[in-house]
Amino acid sequence: MTDLHYLTIADAGDRIRAGDLKSRDLVEASLARIDTTDEALKSFITVLNDDALAAADDADREIAAGGWKGPLHGVPLALKDIYSTAGVRTTCHSRLLENNVPAEDAVSVAKLKAAGAVIVGKLATHEFAFGGPSFDLPWPPARNPWNLDHIPGGSSSGSGAAVASGQCAGAMGSDTGGSIRGPAGVCGIVGLKPSYGRISRRGIYPLSWTLDHAGPMTRTVEDCAHMMQALSGYDPEDAGSVDTPVPDFAASLAKPAAGLRVGVARAWFDGVDAETLAALESAVDHLKGAGMAVQDIDLPDIRDCHACGRLIILSEAYTIHRRSLAETPERYGEYFRDRARLGAFISARDYVEAQRMRQRLTTAMSAAMADVDILLTANQYGPAESFADSQRSFPFFGKPYPTMPFNVTGQPAVTLCAGFADSGLPIGFQLAGKAFEDDVVLRAGHAFETARGDLGRKPPI
Repeated sequence: MTDLHYLTIADAGDRIRAGDLKSRDLVEASLARIDTTDEALKSFITVLNDDALAAADDADREIAAGGWKGPLHGVPLALKDIYSTAGVRTTCHSRLLENNVPAEDAVSVAKLKAAGAVIVGKLATHEFAFGGPSFDLPWPPARNPWNLDHIPGGSSSGSGAAVASGQCAGAMGSDTGGSIRGPAGVCGIVGLKPSYGRISRRGIYPLSWTLDHAGPMTRTVEDCAHMMQALSGYDPEDAGSVDTPVPDFAASLAKPAAGLRVGVARAWFDGVDAETLAALESAVDHLKGAGMAVQDIDLPDIRDCHACGRLIILSEAYTIHRRSLAETPERYGEYFRDRARLGAFISARDYVEAQRMRQRLTTAMSAAMADVDILLTANQYGPAESFADSQRSFPFFGKPYPTMPFNVTGQPAVTLCAGFADSGLPIGFQLAGKAFEDDVVLRAGHAFETARGDLGRKPPI
C-alpha cells in the first residue's frame, strides 16, 4: 500500500471524497514526513503545523456536510516562499525580508484555499528566486532527496525537493528562466510553466515583471491539471494577465493524444551528456508509441533566446532591487548581490532592443510550429550537479538554458521525468505547446506518462 505521504492529489482527493480517508490523517502524514526528513532536506523555511491541522479539520467538516469543493479539498500543498501569505512570514529566502509578514494572500494562494487545499508551509528558494544555491543566508539551501550532496535545482528548490520526497502532495513554484522546470527535471517530478498570463502573479514577489510565471509542481500530470483548474483565470489587477477562457484541464487528459504532431528540436540537444541524450530518444519513442506523429524541427537559435531573456531578467531584477542594493547591499547574499548588480550596466537601449528581439523570436517560434502541436526539447544537460560544482556567481554565462526560450515566448512548457542516470539521479525533458494550449501540453504529457509507465522509484531519504 502507498504511504499516505506519497498519495497523488488525484488519489488522495478520491479517497477523501469517498470517506475512505480524512484530511487530518493525510495532513498529519505530510507533517510527520516533514518532521522526519527536513533536517536533511532543508526544504521548508516555515512549517504551519497548527494552521494546517485546523484547515484539515475544517475540510473534513465541510466534506462530511456535503460541501466537497474538488480534488484539492483537504490535500496538503506548500508554497515557494515568494508567495504572500496573510499573517505568515514571506521571506523570499532573504535576510532583507526575514521578518516580513504580509496582510493578504497572493491571488493564487487565495484560489488554492478556496479550492479547499491545506497549506502546510513555505518553501526554500534561491534568494529572491535568483541568488543561489547560497550558504550565506539565514536558511541553508534545500537539497536533492535523491542524493543530498546534489542540488535540487533552482530557484524553486524547496518545491522540487518537497514534492519529490513526499513532504507535500504538490507545491507552487515560479519560473522566469526555468525555475519550475529545472527543479522538476532534476528531482524527477512534473513541473508546468503555464502560458504567460494564465495564472495571476499578484502577491508573488517579482524577479522580472515580463518573464515571471507562476505554476504548479506535482508528482503526476493529472495532479498538475487539478492544480491548474483551481489556479487559472483572469486577474485585471495583474498587468500580465490575459482574459481568455479556462479549459477543463482534467477532461482534456481523457482526450486521445494519438495524432498530435510533435516536433523534436534536436539542435537544442547539443551539449547534453550521453545518458540524457539516451533518455531524450527514449521519450521520443514513448510519444511515438502513444500514437503521436513525430518529426524533427528547426527552431530559433537557443543562444539568441537565452541572451534575450537574460538581458531582460537582469534589467528588471536590478530595477526592482536598485534602492536596496545601493543602501543595504550587506543584507543580500553574495550570489544575488553580484548577479543583480549586472543589471546596472545594461542601458535602456539594450533593454528595449532585447524586448524587440523577444517579439521577433516569438514570431519565429510561432512560424516554426505551424505544422506541429507540441515541441520536445532537452530540459537539462545532465543530472543534478553536486553542491561542490554549483558554487558559481554567474552560471548563466555558460551554456544556454534549454528552459529559457519558453519564458521569452510565453508558451506553456511542462517538464517530466524521462528516466534515471546510472547514479540514480533523475533526468527530465520538456514538452512545450502553443500559447494558451496548456491543456494540449498536459494531454501529451499524460500520454507520455501512461506509455512510460510507473518508474517504480522513490528517493532514498
